[in-house]
Amino acid sequence: MHEGRRSSLRIVRTAWTGRAKRSANWSVTPLCLLITLGATLGSAFAQGLSSRTITIVVPYTPGTGPDVVARTVGDELQKRWRQPIVVDNRAGATGNIGTQMVARATPDGHTLLLASNPFTSNVSLFTNLPYDPIKSFAPIIDMGAGALALCVNPAVPATNLKEFVAYVKSHQGQLNYASPGIGGLHHLAMELLKLVAHIDIKHVPYRGSAGAAQDIVGGHVTGGFLSLSVAAPLARNNSLRILGIAGHQRVPTDPELPTLAEQGIEGVEAELWFALVAPAGTPREIITRYNTAVNEIVREPHDRPCS
Repeated sequence: MHEGRRSSLRIVRTAWTGRAKRSANWSVTPLCLLITLGATLGSAFAQGLSSRTITIVVPYTPGTGPDVVARTVGDELQKRWRQPIVVDNRAGATGNIGTQMVARATPDGHTLLLASNPFTSNVSLFTNLPYDPIKSFAPIIDMGAGALALCVNPAVPATNLKEFVAYVKSHQGQLNYASPGIGGLHHLAMELLKLVAHIDIKHVPYRGSAGAAQDIVGGHVTGGFLSLSVAAPLARNNSLRILGIAGHQRVPTDPELPTLAEQGIEGVEAELWFALVAPAGTPREIITRYNTAVNEIVREPHDRPCS
């Protein structure tokens, strides 16, 4: 059953990104280039758009990776286009609430969605999804990927993946792990690790990354997967310990952190991805305008975390 979920996620995203590449000037850009501020374009507002407020809907809580990406892009677009842009956090139902809101919005370019993994994986997790990731949206740009880190409270007697697996096996079914919500990538990554490493640790879902991180730091749960952008600052002040990265390679910003595969557990690869989309039917000239502008933004240097 789990393998079926993984296959469905890959198939749906492949279909969606394939359509994106055919329908717009789709560009895949590394997330680590995402955040910098530069020169304005000089126009009063974007081609094909009125001067009224643009809303970027983030279907997750404030402070998460998608939220940071949306606010960075929104701030820069506002500077360049001299047009008001707001970020609207509409969390709930593993992203479905905010995603449905954008799917039903007027396709005039004034309402966008900052999509992430559940945008496609929810197809396999919900029987009555209130949107179709292919038919309900017009893709603008794939903005890259971010790393997931396996984290534990500092009091846990494990400094690497092997020790963590041994510790959990010695307490099978007695320990808990946190995730930002049921069905999200953080949850699925730990369930995959449980399957591959043959460990039993109970899931405690939270409503967003902040609560999950807080309870890992507080020792109320043993650990869990967190985005590296959330985990790294906490690890630097010894509030939690990072055991490894769930990616196919090390992260340039934190090269000292080994992957899970390097530590003997292969097949547990889970990376966050971020994309900007609009409601289906949005005029092509507006899609192209956004794609061009965001590509310019992500290609400039930055001073914020890229994961």
